[in-house]
Amino acid sequence: MGATTTETVIPVPLGLPVPPFTPHAISVSLPTWRDNVGYEEGDKRVMDSMVCGYPRFFIGLGIQKLANICAQKFGAPGESAMLFPTQKTADACRSFIHDRSSLEGAPAHARLIQLLICPEDKANKAVLVNSEDCNCNGSASLLDLHIVLFPMEAFPLAKQFWQHCGAGISSRLAEQCLSLLPEGSPSITSSPPPPFARRIPFKTSNRHYSVKETRRVSPPTAVEDLNADHSVYLEERYGRNLPITAAAAAKRALRRRISGVLLRDDRSSDNAGDQNLQLGPSARGVSEVSETDVYLYPGGMNAIWNAHQLALGTRPPAKSVCFGFPYIDTLKVLQKWGPGCHFLGHGLDSDIDELENILEEESKLDPSKPPILALFTEPTTSPKLADKYDFLIVVDETVGNFMNVEVLPFADMVVSSLTKVFSGSSNVMGGSLVLNPKRRHYASLKSYLELNYEDIYFDEDAIFMERNSRDVQRRIKVIDHNTETISASHAFFDALPCHKGPSLGTNFTLASPFTILAHFTELDWAAQYGVEADLDTDVLLAGFDLALKAAKAAHETS
Repeated sequence: MGATTTETVIPVPLGLPVPPFTPHAISVSLPTWRDNVGYEEGDKRVMDSMVCGYPRFFIGLGIQKLANICAQKFGAPGESAMLFPTQKTADACRSFIHDRSSLEGAPAHARLIQLLICPEDKANKAVLVNSEDCNCNGSASLLDLHIVLFPMEAFPLAKQFWQHCGAGISSRLAEQCLSLLPEGSPSITSSPPPPFARRIPFKTSNRHYSVKETRRVSPPTAVEDLNADHSVYLEERYGRNLPITAAAAAKRALRRRISGVLLRDDRSSDNAGDQNLQLGPSARGVSEVSETDVYLYPGGMNAIWNAHQLALGTRPPAKSVCFGFPYIDTLKVLQKWGPGCHFLGHGLDSDIDELENILEEESKLDPSKPPILALFTEPTTSPKLADKYDFLIVVDETVGNFMNVEVLPFADMVVSSLTKVFSGSSNVMGGSLVLNPKRRHYASLKSYLELNYEDIYFDEDAIFMERNSRDVQRRIKVIDHNTETISASHAFFDALPCHKGPSLGTNFTLASPFTILAHFTELDWAAQYGVEADLDTDVLLAGFDLALKAAKAAHETS
C-alpha cells in the first residue's frame, strides 16, 4: 500500500451538497458541531441553508416540488401528498397512516391516485393525467406515479413511513417527471409552500419525524444549469455510465457483484452485466449463491423493511429480536410492524443468556410455533439457536461490508445499504437482500419473493450504482488501510480538515457525529448501550499518539 497523502479540502458552506456540486447528493455539509445540533433542533439558521440532505430524512426539493404539483391538481384543501413508485408501496403508506393514527386515537383517512405524466397527450394539455384519461394510445413514454393524499396533520406519520421504509420515489425520477411537464404547469414558486414545508404540531421533538418551516434555496448553478440530455451525455461519455437503455444489464451486474460470482471485476470493465459472461461459484462463503438470490431495493432500509415483511409473510407470527445496537430505523421497523420485538441492545454474552431465556419462555407458552420470528443483528452470530428454535437470522453487514466480513454462511438473509461503501460516491441510494440457499427456509423465502418481489429500483439510479461500484474492491482495501475510529470534542470536530455530513463509506473523507444525528432526542437512552455523544479527548489523543508511533515504526522498517 502506498504512502497516505493528505488532501486539501475546501470547506463546504452549511447546507450545500457534499462533495460540492454533486447532483442528487445524499450528504449535506454540516461543518460544525453546532450545525449538527441545530439541524436536529430545527434551527432556522440551519434549515434555511439546506438545499439537500440524506434522502430518507430530507425530502429532496425536486420531490417536494412534484408532490406539491400533484397535491394542487388532485388534492382537496388541507391535504398533503407523498409520492411512491408503485401501488403496493403507496398502499403500504396509506395503511401505516391509518393504523398509527388509529393507535393515537385520531384515525386519518388517506387515499391513493395513480397518475401518469405524458408530454404528448395534447387533449390533456400535456399535464398530469389519470391513467384512464391519457389519449396518446400508449405512443409516448409514460412515467407512472402513485400519490398518497392525506390530511395535513397526518404528515408526521407519512414522514415516518418515508423514513423507516425508504420506499419513496427517487430524486432522479422526480427530476425526470418535472422535465416532462410543460411550461405553465403549477410550480412551487407560484403557489403556497407545500404542506411539508410548514410546521405541523407533533408530540415528539425528533427532527426526523417533525417538520420545520424551510426557505427554498437554489442549488449551486454548476449543477442546476445542466439540462437532462447534457447530463446524460456527460455521464455516459466521460463518467463511463452505461447508457440508460442498459438498465437491465446494470442491475444484472450489481446482482453478480453482490453475489460474488464474477471471475473478473474491476473499474476498467463495464461488461459485468453481459448475459454471456462466464461466471464462477460465489465467493461469499456459500458457493451455491447465484445472482438470482440477490434482490435490489432503492435503499438499505427498504431492504431491511422488505426482509421483515418477508419474514412476516412466510413464518408464524411472533416478536422478532433486535440483537446489538442497530441503526435507528431497523429497531423502529421491528417495533412498528408485526407483533413487535425484544431489544437486546448491548449485544454482549449476557444478552445471549437473555435471548435463551426469551426463547425458552416463549416456547413454553406455545410449543406449536417458533418462539420468535427472526433475529436481526449486525454482528455475526451462530445459527445454532436458530436451528434449535426454528427462527430466521437477518444480518445487516453495511458497516463491515460483505467483501470484508463473511456473514452469509450464518444467516438466512443478508441485507446491505449499497448507498455507503458499495457506492462510495455519495450520489445515489441503493440496497440489497441476499438469500442463503443452504438454510432450511430458503425454498419458502424464495417462493414468496418470486410471487411478491417488485423491482422498484429506478433505472437511472441503478446505472449510477453500477458505475460507482466497479472499483469497490480496490476502495475497500484503501478504507481498511486508512480506517481509524475517530470521535472527539466539539472543537476537534470543527477543526477537522475534511467534509462533514451524514453517511459513511464515501470515496472522500467524511466525518459525522453519528450519535447526535441518529439519537439526538434519546441520548441518555443510547448512552445506556455505550453509544456516547462525546468521547474523552485525552483518550482520543492518546490513541492517535499510539497509532502515529506504530505507523512511523512500520514506515521505517518497510
